[in-house]
Amino acid sequence: MTFIRSLSVQVLIALALGLAGGALAAAYGGPPMARLIENVEAVGALWLNALRMTVVPLIFAVLVTGIAQVSDAAATGRLAVRAVTWFVALLVLSALVAILMVNGVLALWPVSEAASAALRAGAQAPPADAPTSPDFAAWLKGLAPANPIRAAAEDAVLPVVVFAVFTGFALTRLPEGRGRILIDVFQALGEAMIVVVRWVLAVAPVGVFALGLGVGLRAGVGAAGVLGQYVVTASFAGLVITAIGYGLAVTVGRVPMARWAQATAPVLATAFATQSSLACLPAMIERSRDDLGVPARVAGLVLPLAVAVFRFTSPAVNLAVCIFVAKVYGLEPTALQYVGAALVAMAVAVGSVGLPGQVSFIVSVAPICLALGLPIDLLPILLAVEVVPDIFRTLGNVTGDMAVTAIVAKDEAADPEAPSQA
Repeated sequence: MTFIRSLSVQVLIALALGLAGGALAAAYGGPPMARLIENVEAVGALWLNALRMTVVPLIFAVLVTGIAQVSDAAATGRLAVRAVTWFVALLVLSALVAILMVNGVLALWPVSEAASAALRAGAQAPPADAPTSPDFAAWLKGLAPANPIRAAAEDAVLPVVVFAVFTGFALTRLPEGRGRILIDVFQALGEAMIVVVRWVLAVAPVGVFALGLGVGLRAGVGAAGVLGQYVVTASFAGLVITAIGYGLAVTVGRVPMARWAQATAPVLATAFATQSSLACLPAMIERSRDDLGVPARVAGLVLPLAVAVFRFTSPAVNLAVCIFVAKVYGLEPTALQYVGAALVAMAVAVGSVGLPGQVSFIVSVAPICLALGLPIDLLPILLAVEVVPDIFRTLGNVTGDMAVTAIVAKDEAADPEAPSQA
């Protein structure tokens, strides 16, 4: 975590220096300096391509292994099935809330065209011949890829996600031991891709500085305002999901508000400091058991399962990022594109759990952007200011984990067939 936090600071500083350096070059450097910066931008493009090359294999690998984990978890008993059912329902809710709320917020607080142009200045625009969204029949037919390799090569992410989900479930249905071999292979592939991404992210300050120079050269520091708007929008999405988690605990879980606040306070403090749901797991188990009265067997199963396969804020905040990118480019995704993007967002919410924050940002957001027909060239710039939204992601995730635990514990207590709660 120390490495991730220090790298986040370095990337943020690199972005600021790039913007300032590009602006100074535009004001005082003349054509020779502009040409030099344009050449340096190639370093940023190389860094971005190095990130892009890992997206499809990483998302496929983590989805196959993540879906296999969910399937195995659901097979462990009624308690796990209840928890997984709540996880799926809340991920759907998270996606719906984001699509409606973020579009509403940005309608009331639109991204200015001047600010959008400033942010787009250092990134590629959508190609003029980009394909339009298909009609419903073509969209439905395209869900199952006739050629998965071709779909991956063409960045058709939704068919790849569908193929990965079916593959993950199919591997758990093979005879004992045979499916495990391939699951281990995909897990190793995912881990190898994470190593590659860590290598690429180790030089993220260099890549972001090079990209920032281009933005600064063409737009000065005018992009800073729209980056601030992005931080507020993405953080607000995480805050709303956190509030929904509170509401579910109080209304569905029947936990008094004062008791809930007392139980979650130390967990939220840990989440704020570490930005890691895994680091909060011991505190979540302890507070759920001691302050909320959750039986040890329920807390001991549901909370580790939640940390393994559930990120309540992931669809909401990731979709918020993508909707913001769409507004910056002046694009309006169709309803079918939003349906596809929501499915991808929920899938990667399961598959990318446990990845480091900066790795999961790329692997989670890039496929959703592609599903919406958006370029991903702005993502490295947004990654540089992801520190604040990531705090709200973690706050919402641990709140959702504890809320589901409280709800499942209440359901178990009311189930006459459940084991004794003593």
